[in-house]
Amino acid sequence: MGYGLVVRFTVRDAAAASAFDQLAAETIEEIRAKEPGTLLYAIHSVPGQPNVRIFYELYVSRSAFEEHERQPHVRRFLTERAQHLDSFEVTFLNELSSTRP
Repeated sequence: MGYGLVVRFTVRDAAAASAFDQLAAETIEEIRAKEPGTLLYAIHSVPGQPNVRIFYELYVSRSAFEEHERQPHVRRFLTERAQHLDSFEVTFLNELSSTRP
C-alpha cells in the first residue's frame, strides 16, 4: 500500500508566495528526476486564498517517503521554506484502497 501526506502552507505575503513557489518549483524538478519512489508530488494554489499552498504527496511506501526526506534537495526545501511561512500543517495518510495497481 502507498503512503501519503497533505501539507497546507500559509505564506506571509505575495512576495513570500513568489519566493516559496520558486523554491518549490526547483525542488519538484529534483524530485521528478531523482525519486522513483515518489508516485505523485503535486503543488496546488487555493482559489480565493492567494497565500495558501497545498502539497499532495504520494509514495510507494513509508520507506520511500523516508528516503525522500533524506534527499539534499528536500533538506534544502525544509530549511529554506521557513523564511516564507506563517504556518504549516501536515496530515499523514495511510492508503486504504486506490485505482493504482
